[in-house]
Amino acid sequence: MVPEQQDAGASTPTSSPGGERTSVVIVGAGPAGLTLANLLHAEGVPCVLLEAESRELIEALPRAGFLEEWAVRALERRGLAGPGLLGAEAQGDCEFRMDGTRHVFRYGELSGNRHIVYPQQFLVTDLVRAFADEAGGDVRFGAGDVEVHGIRTDRPSVSYTDAETGQQRTVACDFVAGCDGARGSSRAAIPEGGVEIFRHDLGVGWLALLAEAPPSAERVVFGLHPQGFAAHMARGPQVTRYYLECPPGDSPDNWPHERVWSELRTRLGARDAPPLNEGEVVERRVLDMHNYVVEPMTYGRLHLAGDAAHLVAPVAAKGMNLALNDALLLADAFRAYYREGDESGLEGYSDACLRRVWQYQDFNRWVSEIVHGPSSGDPFKAGTAAARLRRMTRSAKAGRAVAGLYIGSDADH
Repeated sequence: MVPEQQDAGASTPTSSPGGERTSVVIVGAGPAGLTLANLLHAEGVPCVLLEAESRELIEALPRAGFLEEWAVRALERRGLAGPGLLGAEAQGDCEFRMDGTRHVFRYGELSGNRHIVYPQQFLVTDLVRAFADEAGGDVRFGAGDVEVHGIRTDRPSVSYTDAETGQQRTVACDFVAGCDGARGSSRAAIPEGGVEIFRHDLGVGWLALLAEAPPSAERVVFGLHPQGFAAHMARGPQVTRYYLECPPGDSPDNWPHERVWSELRTRLGARDAPPLNEGEVVERRVLDMHNYVVEPMTYGRLHLAGDAAHLVAPVAAKGMNLALNDALLLADAFRAYYREGDESGLEGYSDACLRRVWQYQDFNRWVSEIVHGPSSGDPFKAGTAAARLRRMTRSAKAGRAVAGLYIGSDADH
């Protein structure tokens, strides 16, 4: 089927007797949705981006902070890497602390690639500015009661409540890109049995903490301890992200200031390690650690991307990178469809994404078994975790294999 060319080269929706019409409605203004919107706009494919939250909130919400180098270079090639991202700090090693010993894993030297430290809210701010302010793209914040309709027909649509007028509006389209997470309206539009959801529960919780305190180390630090896992990750010169393993479903109220810092000092402690820089904890939330994959990532005229399609627990910093990979592949597929009438990219979108998704899921689970082994209460799991850690940090051959999986690549399928 040759795509209908409506306002070819335009980037804004057209009006029709039944309301508005555009080519693609994107639901969700996270990294996946914003990247896709920018790339479609650059190709002249009309699109509307709907976001339930305000612009101020999504630009301030602290989330993931590590981009793999291949993802940054892909954004750069497409003109979406601004000065902040291109000038951001690069890290090529991390540190594991276990039994009072510090083990440095130099994955940058082993793989030739590094992580770029750029918190998700910074990337979101850049992408919103590029789409809404610089390109004049159509993004509608505060969209309420979003519902996706007709995804098994050739004329799907998305309805929502306008934040300014309170009126319900409907945008008809050719396709819907669902980039609004597991609890969003996109996944909800798929009837029961339309896709399969494969879930893996890690059996632990993580207390996610944001502290107004300078980083205490120049690299990411993982503490492997019988009392539970801990992690230290810089989020800026005066802000640090910490994680503490806790029971699933635990309450943040169980973790007052003194307990938080006492556990961090214990679990991240090691010989010759500098003391932690302590400060006020401004965010506490408990994450029940689990992974899931939706197969296929396409249902009718709906294509899922990012957390709507898969979740990787934040053990190996994979989530934002997978979201960007989805967006890049989906943008290429839409470009081929609208410019060349080639449907193969859309037909193969799910399979193309899932190759990387499953590889990252496998690596994430492998790392999880290392970092949670000492606190598992199982001497066998603790012993195998220690063996894996020694092998990856002391053997160049083994280290190179792990490093390649940890940092990813353009050919990582």
